Amino acid sequence: MQTDNTSTKRRLRGSYLISLMSIMLVLFVLGLFSSLVLFANNISDYIKENIGFEIVMKKGVKEKDILDYQKTLEKKDYVKSTTYISKEEATRRLTEDLGEDILEWLGDVENPLLPSIDVRFQSEYANNDSIAKIEQWVLKNKNVKEVYFQKSLIHSINKNVNKIGAVILVIGLALLVMAVTLISHTVRLSVYSKRFVVRSMQLVGATEGFIIKPFMKYFVIQGLIGAVLSLVLLTVFISMAFSSVPELGLITNIGSFVVIYLTVIILGGLLTTLSTYFSMLKYLHADIDDLYE
Repeated sequence: MQTDNTSTKRRLRGSYLISLMSIMLVLFVLGLFSSLVLFANNISDYIKENIGFEIVMKKGVKEKDILDYQKTLEKKDYVKSTTYISKEEATRRLTEDLGEDILEWLGDVENPLLPSIDVRFQSEYANNDSIAKIEQWVLKNKNVKEVYFQKSLIHSINKNVNKIGAVILVIGLALLVMAVTLISHTVRLSVYSKRFVVRSMQLVGATEGFIIKPFMKYFVIQGLIGAVLSLVLLTVFISMAFSSVPELGLITNIGSFVVIYLTVIILGGLLTTLSTYFSMLKYLHADIDDLYE
């Protein structure tokens, strides 16, 4: 008798660990994928926010007027940052790029370079349509000579970002369906092993709510424990990623990870709750013959 009890306890512990590990791994994959999506989205925003255009000012415009216009630009919702490039700064940069003093090369010819304002946009405005409208507004200023930006580059970046976004969406939906299915099957198998206990409770007059409650509590706790363990594993992977690529810290924020962590915990509790409820209903309303299948 003692041997049978020990064997039963071992099987129960084994079943519990397998169920817990299954839930943990599924939630870990979801959390890892969400983190990858976050990194990809932040990288996309970083690239877009480095898209902008150069406003070339007319010859003879006073520096004070240019700086006043720069302040006006910085107040616009679509502008992330601006940089004033004076005639002297433009000359210095060109000299560095060419590797020789451009003024010596020009000789007596007047320096043709003009002061400009380098504008960078918020990510949602970094597309050809929005930039074209901004360009029209900028060119209305009497002190602006021309606006320069690479239309083909912007179009190419946005096109590739949209393609990557579509692929990520499809993969994300597939992973979510797989997660729901796997957790549902894991819970269903655990409930299946106790189907005769459920039937016995029904025979003595227990209500559905009374029968479901302890199972619900058991699997919800298991789901939350699985979520916490998956987050521990996820934290290790994220820490390794930051150690290997320190630049990731420049394009991420703690708030986004808090949302991911909370989502994983909520999914752990929600998926196990729903799976337990529907699995229990199946066996509560099953015929006696179905219990032996």
